[in-house]
Amino acid sequence: MRKGGGWVYIMTNRPNGTLYLGVTNDIVRRAWEHREGLVEGFTKRYRLTRLVYAERHDDISTAIQRERTMKHWPRAWKVNLIVAQNPDWGDLYGTLL
Repeated sequence: MRKGGGWVYIMTNRPNGTLYLGVTNDIVRRAWEHREGLVEGFTKRYRLTRLVYAERHDDISTAIQRERTMKHWPRAWKVNLIVAQNPDWGDLYGTLL
């Protein structure tokens, strides 16, 4: 996976665990911040350190709109999206480097 544009991503703590949906222009940095617990908030509180889904967009504004849309989806739709790309719920962080 590469930097640039924008990214919509999902973090969790375990398969079928709590989900966090976010958007960033630098997926490597942002995933690392979540893993290290550097930012106070939801992901740190629930220890959501596993990157299980990442979707790249050429334009950050497109990524932001996609994130807004996905935040309104039922949980089951988000789980289906993860399973389609990452059936074992493996941590994708290593694929970023």
